[in-house]
Amino acid sequence: YGDAVQFWHGNFAQYQPGEILFDGIIADLGVSSAQLDLPERGFSFRHSAQLDMRMDQRQSLTAADVVNHWDEAQLADAFYQYGEERLSRRIARRIVEQRPLQTTKELADAIASCVPRKYRYGRIHPATRVFQALRIVVNQEMESLENFLNQAPHWLKPGGRIGIISFHSLEDRLIKHSLRDSDLLQVLTKKPVTPQTEELEKNRRSRSAKLRFAQRIGSTTNS
Repeated sequence: YGDAVQFWHGNFAQYQPGEILFDGIIADLGVSSAQLDLPERGFSFRHSAQLDMRMDQRQSLTAADVVNHWDEAQLADAFYQYGEERLSRRIARRIVEQRPLQTTKELADAIASCVPRKYRYGRIHPATRVFQALRIVVNQEMESLENFLNQAPHWLKPGGRIGIISFHSLEDRLIKHSLRDSDLLQVLTKKPVTPQTEELEKNRRSRSAKLRFAQRIGSTTNS
């Protein structure tokens, strides 16, 4: 593609385009399939691996640091706030009782051991929400998203569009309100666009995806 494509490696919340304005921006949030499928990255409880969960391997904070060094109240608050886990206090207490926990399997087993039977054999694994919360905390995902949402409208040309794909309700809620409340944007999707049957058959991981679009209005400013 020559000069038509430029690559920039980093957290999108830290991106600064300078004087460039875009016709369109697409943000595909969250962890990638490549990261989930690599056991050594420590994102998934399907493999036994070190508790890592860093999207940027250059940063120091890992999931093991959070699990083994945060106090019980901090863990419970994080699981409730970022994982919407109703059993957050019970799970935090069990983690503190059993730590140090170094692997994804040890953490998942600790969680499963303290939840009611109906949770252990429910629709999702009982560790799902806790793993989501830890990943969000380790990578400061909500802070990064909020930063991006504040800046991105200024990067668009008038008439330019922004589309954001989210994968859990915390992200979607923040995106919905941010796009709606922006003086620079007109929301184009009253309700989020969700995967159709054909897409779900090809890509099961898309089942929780929600896409929202908005369009830049008004004059340009890069401030």
